Amino acid sequence: MCDENLRSVIRKRIEKTQSNLKKNGMDCFIAESAEDVVPMVKDMLEFGSTVAAGGSQTLAETGVIDLLRCGDYKYLDRSGLTGDAIKKCYRESLSADTYLCSSNAITESGELYNVDGNGNRAAALCYGPDSVIIVAGYNKIVSDIDEAVERIRTIAAPANTVRLGCDTYCREKGECMAYASGGTSITSGCRSAGRICCSYLITGYQRVPGRIKVILVCEELGY
Repeated sequence: MCDENLRSVIRKRIEKTQSNLKKNGMDCFIAESAEDVVPMVKDMLEFGSTVAAGGSQTLAETGVIDLLRCGDYKYLDRSGLTGDAIKKCYRESLSADTYLCSSNAITESGELYNVDGNGNRAAALCYGPDSVIIVAGYNKIVSDIDEAVERIRTIAAPANTVRLGCDTYCREKGECMAYASGGTSITSGCRSAGRICCSYLITGYQRVPGRIKVILVCEELGY
């Protein structure tokens, strides 16, 4: 929670980001609270349509995953799947009517920055589903790509490796190995088998207007 003064500053930053996402061909909506997200997402989904989702703490926190499991949609649920079954789910997700996920970072200039371990989320963002819905708390907004990279290395990746139980340097130390090793590349980091930073995607101007829809929430959500 924050007082109205701080909320006013946050709102201005969200509105600036919203404006630039729209300039880049992405629809963008503002949710005042996490409770407002499910009704907004529901309005964007067609009854009986095929939907899929990337792994996302934000979607879980806002109740979107529960919505997808309500029976109104054909949900390609990846939870509990392993081996060939989850590979099949990933591939089928690329043909879903709608794909839902969050974003690791969103720049004020209207870019999405995402880093994946398997690449399934990055792939769906790039191509496949006719509609992509991204839900992100205001804590995902950053000034530029450099700050986005920093956010991944110090917040998103360490927190997600804890959530997923990955055996990585960042899970142990709370920050990317790039700092200890002196790596300067955007992809610098560990070479652990459990590494979740393998595929890097910057999403800028879109040639299909409105395919990507971003819901920015005036609360901190996810990692």
